[in-house]
Amino acid sequence: MSEVPPQVAQVAAGPKPSDFINGGGAAGSADEAAKPFDPLRLCIFATIAMLGWLFGPLAVVVFAAVGFVGYWKARQAGLTRSKCYLRDTRLVLAYLGLFLAAGSWGVFFFVQRWLGS
Repeated sequence: MSEVPPQVAQVAAGPKPSDFINGGGAAGSADEAAKPFDPLRLCIFATIAMLGWLFGPLAVVVFAAVGFVGYWKARQAGLTRSKCYLRDTRLVLAYLGLFLAAGSWGVFFFVQRWLGS
């Protein structure tokens, strides 16, 4: 009865929870700390902003629809917490739905003005 299962021994041999606080972490975190910050997200945001500026509300509709469909499918598959800032997938869906509605409104008025109605 005193024999330790191999899975328990493996977990016990791993890093302590306190190793993850204040920049510490599992093995390999020293390599990550030495790397400079990669602002990839900022490049992505700038690209999306440029596409939004070029294509107007149509770009908002397209990006919001793609995001909404993606989160809808993920929620149906069981995802309830997202890495998005809003965390809850219901909030993310509402947020993207609001963007979809606003973009659709913008496309409608753009087309209406273009047609001269």
